[in-house]
Amino acid sequence: MGTAMNAFDYERVATLDELVAALAGDPDGTRLLAGGTDLLVFMADGKLAPRKLLDPKRVPELNGISHNGTLRIGALTRMRDVELHPLVRSRYTALAQGAFEVGSVQIRHRATLGGNLGTASPAADTPPALLVHDAVVKLRGPDGVRKLPLGELYRGPGQTVLAPGEVIVAVKLPEHPARTGSWYIKLATRKAMDIAFVGVAARVTLAEDGRVAEARVALGAVAPVPLLAAEAGAAVTGSRLEDAALAAAAEAAMAASSPISDKRCSAEYRRAMVGVLTKRALRQAAALAEKR
Repeated sequence: MGTAMNAFDYERVATLDELVAALAGDPDGTRLLAGGTDLLVFMADGKLAPRKLLDPKRVPELNGISHNGTLRIGALTRMRDVELHPLVRSRYTALAQGAFEVGSVQIRHRATLGGNLGTASPAADTPPALLVHDAVVKLRGPDGVRKLPLGELYRGPGQTVLAPGEVIVAVKLPEHPARTGSWYIKLATRKAMDIAFVGVAARVTLAEDGRVAEARVALGAVAPVPLLAAEAGAAVTGSRLEDAALAAAAEAAMAASSPISDKRCSAEYRRAMVGVLTKRALRQAAALAEKR
């Protein structure tokens, strides 16, 4: 059984300036209440005991999905909205699939994209998809705005490079060429509401002759942080996804991983499944690319 939740103050903010100032005033004792799907569980279990919860849901810059050459997703956008957005589903399919894999539909109506990233779980479902889509994270803190590739956000399990008072504002994904497809595969015991044993995302762009012009592979749940397996994508570039090229990509992805053994499965099983799912994700991404 969990411990009793601690008493805390609650404050609602309406602007980004108010949010940053309030968070910077007591960064160690303040937590953002986004969807609360992780935070409230941690508080109920006694893992976190913040003095104050900041509610930023009225801050305009943190909400919504827009497209103007690049796809912009506010940090407080709910997973259900990411999952169902027509543009995300058609052009950034792996991200829609990753959002779909987050908990139950009830959870996805509360959980936010920024929360999924900020919790910094190695097994989170959206980071691999965002990595293959070259996502850039916009941050805002007391010292102003900065932008960094998603892969640079993480320091380790549960740890990010966010400075005191700094928040995730939005995620931006560039436009990709025609004949591009992406796919995300999650391996877990159950089809819903389970943490990934392994997560693999792939993005493939095909040339007019059917060869792979560009490919990217990213992994989740098999290293301290979500990671881009650059050599796996390089292994199939220029190929027609022949068996030998796919085998080389699988080997490269397995080599990039550093899984652990835990109560859910062994490191050896995770590493083997990285290879299997890398092949499968590349094939599925290429199949989508052929239709576009």
